[in-house]
Amino acid sequence: MGGGSWATAIVKILTSTHNKIYWWVRETEIKEGVENDGYNPLYLSFCELEKQKISVSNDIHQVISEADIIFFVIPAAFLEISLQDVNKEEFKNKKIVSAIKGIVPSSNEIVSDYFHRVFDIPFDSLGVISGPSHAEEIASERLTYLTCASEDTTFAEEIAKVIGCKFVKTVTSNDIAGIEYGAVMKNIYALAAGIAKGMNYGDNFVAVLISNAIQETERFLDAAAPKQRNIEHLVYLGDLLVTAYSQHSRNRTFGQMIGQGYSVKSAQLEMKMIAEGFYSAQCIHKTNQQYGVTLPIAEAVYNILYEKKSPKKEFSRLLDKFC
Repeated sequence: MGGGSWATAIVKILTSTHNKIYWWVRETEIKEGVENDGYNPLYLSFCELEKQKISVSNDIHQVISEADIIFFVIPAAFLEISLQDVNKEEFKNKKIVSAIKGIVPSSNEIVSDYFHRVFDIPFDSLGVISGPSHAEEIASERLTYLTCASEDTTFAEEIAKVIGCKFVKTVTSNDIAGIEYGAVMKNIYALAAGIAKGMNYGDNFVAVLISNAIQETERFLDAAAPKQRNIEHLVYLGDLLVTAYSQHSRNRTFGQMIGQGYSVKSAQLEMKMIAEGFYSAQCIHKTNQQYGVTLPIAEAVYNILYEKKSPKKEFSRLLDKFC
């Protein structure tokens, strides 16, 4: 479910492991491009897809009815509007896997909690996939490790079997909330890394920034999703590193534009893609009002994006808080 870069990459994975998949996209242009030419003309157009294995549709109800396991890859900010005409009966006996790295803005919920509350999906039928992964590299079949998580370890293993292929290795976890929150936060910190680069801070400083970011992440996860976890695991630290340092990272790119002096609106218009970190900064700010965790980097990003504070001044305030 979804027509962007990450959705296209997941279709690439699933067509390498299955003979038939169903794909919902909003845009007629994507549907026609896949059916006629075997590629997504709007995102990752270099990625060749096995069109004979794909039934692509603009009818969300049809795709839901055909599927047993449904992968959601819609940006969190647009999840509710995409599902506004879908009723909970359509999801009966379905299993849901979220590859969404964001929080539903209106309710400030992670995606698994949203599906459980709105559509009555049992937690043992909910899963997530995450990890150090750029869609561009998966589309090029470059080796990637993904973590498959569910409170039901059997379902986590089932997801791992569904997506494991020659270019995707899998590990499993039961830390569904921690992985979802971690994926949200790493986008904020990648945006921070981009702002720093846009203001001409060097690699030395960015390394300190990211070292402190993983400490912030651990503090927040311990408060919001308490569970025994190793924050150095690839799904937490690894995902943060790849998003903060890679040229493929849209959050880093968005942040770099902000650091160079672009307004939020101008940066969004020029990118023409969703930088989840923009929405995540506000969602984590709101969520943290409940927990009161010390998150100086995340708060600096929020202040820059939503309070229109000077990036230079906000980063100056950070310098004495790093260790």
